[in-house]
Amino acid sequence: MLAWISLAALMTAVTLSMFTKMNVGIVSLALAWIVGVYLGGLPLNTVIGAFPISLFLTLVGVTLLFGMAHVNGTLERLAAHAVRLCYGNAGLIPVMFFFVALGLSTIGPGNIATAALLAPMAMAIGHQAGVPPFLMILMVGNGAQAGALSPFAPTGVIVNGVMARIGLPDVEWQTYANNLLAHLVITMIAFVVFGGWRLFTRRTEAVDATPVVATEPFAWQHWLTVVVLVALVIGVVVFNLQVGMAALTGATILSLARAADEKETIKRMPWNVVLMVCGVTVLIGVLERTQGMDLFTDLLARVSTPGTVTGVIAFVTGLVSVYSSTSGVVLPAFLPTVPGLVERLGGGDTLAIASAMNVGGHLVDLSPLSTMGALCLAALPPSVDVRKVFNQLLAWGLSMTVVGALLCWVMF
Repeated sequence: MLAWISLAALMTAVTLSMFTKMNVGIVSLALAWIVGVYLGGLPLNTVIGAFPISLFLTLVGVTLLFGMAHVNGTLERLAAHAVRLCYGNAGLIPVMFFFVALGLSTIGPGNIATAALLAPMAMAIGHQAGVPPFLMILMVGNGAQAGALSPFAPTGVIVNGVMARIGLPDVEWQTYANNLLAHLVITMIAFVVFGGWRLFTRRTEAVDATPVVATEPFAWQHWLTVVVLVALVIGVVVFNLQVGMAALTGATILSLARAADEKETIKRMPWNVVLMVCGVTVLIGVLERTQGMDLFTDLLARVSTPGTVTGVIAFVTGLVSVYSSTSGVVLPAFLPTVPGLVERLGGGDTLAIASAMNVGGHLVDLSPLSTMGALCLAALPPSVDVRKVFNQLLAWGLSMTVVGALLCWVMF
């Protein structure tokens, strides 16, 4: 009975994340306290002990450092210089934005911060160059999504932390590569299907003259920020430094040098996401101690077989992610079920199933009901029919549940 109650608590939190604007982290913490302590008889310290301190510090470090790089204008300057390389070729513009978004998302800001940074610039330039707004959103949005699982990005930090706990450590770059490959394949197909190839036949001078891509010069604080970011990447990749603590050290250097406004950066940090992820993790910890996670795993196993599990699980996570937070709710809830799912199915590749969850959950995130899609919609120029683009993105997000399931079944 207690297992069903704890599972109902998780389902309540997921449902609230889909249909309300409440921070599910707060709800999850309250439910973990009630179910764990008063219904499950667990000591309060046991419930609190599920709080992911290491994940919290890593998220704070990464978002603080790259928030500083955003606030002091370093990321904008890097993006503007990259976009100017298009030299007015209309066909190169959406392709360039895909790779600029991929690069920025990979080095640390993550998918949401990258979309918030690039979407206004991309929509303005695309409109002037005659690039269909739906196509431009797909390119910049999927580019940001393609880099979302980088070990330096907030979502990658969350996912890799959960995967390490379920017995899949040291697969950070493989996880990143799987997500990148899936988004690259889908985006390039969409580029051809939606007429992007036709854009290569014409040029636009408007792009060269538009003020939204004015390349401002780098000052000392921007060069110092670039040096710190490069040092972070080298330190993590080559010397295996802990990314969160290394990022906090880099942020300290920028703060001491007065190269960025620390107070303004802290105000802009995504505290709602940090609280959401940590709260859901605590509730998952209660489920694991009350056998609610075993029950959840059983339900998933009933709709899968060893041969279809990657496709089925990608469809399920994708369908929930259309309406809910992929990094904050869906993946922290679904990834812990993977080892038990393999056991109940009598076989399967743990990494393949986890990868299907990661990819399936992210491919749908350009739905206008998600943060990514909403950011891109908000950046559309006033003359664009927002309702039309909204419907196109909704159709895209829903269709990706099926396309993502098929792609994950083939890939994994």
